[in-house]
Amino acid sequence: MKVSPLPLIVLCLFMGFTFWVMAGAEQSLLAFGAQLMSSPDTAQVVIDLYILAALACIWMYHDAKQRGKGLGYLIPFFVLTAVFVSAGPLLYLVLRGGREPETEPAKL
Repeated sequence: MKVSPLPLIVLCLFMGFTFWVMAGAEQSLLAFGAQLMSSPDTAQVVIDLYILAALACIWMYHDAKQRGKGLGYLIPFFVLTAVFVSAGPLLYLVLRGGREPETEPAKL
């Protein structure tokens, strides 16, 4: 399996920073999310982020379908996306390896 190095580096840095922040946090992840949603300005950013996450999930679904992967393959990526937003698509890109799916030449 070929692994894409750039998404792997970004994923490791992002998750390392995330776990470091969570280890020192004074509140749970759910409490933090609720606090963000309590103010219109931060709620707008969160909503925008989750719209982008939904678009990434749609892309992952279509890309995986082209590659012959089922929905069961995608569930872990969707769960990671729901919790950590960027982690799901980044891990998908790491494991995808940057390769294009095998396709047959178009018949004329």
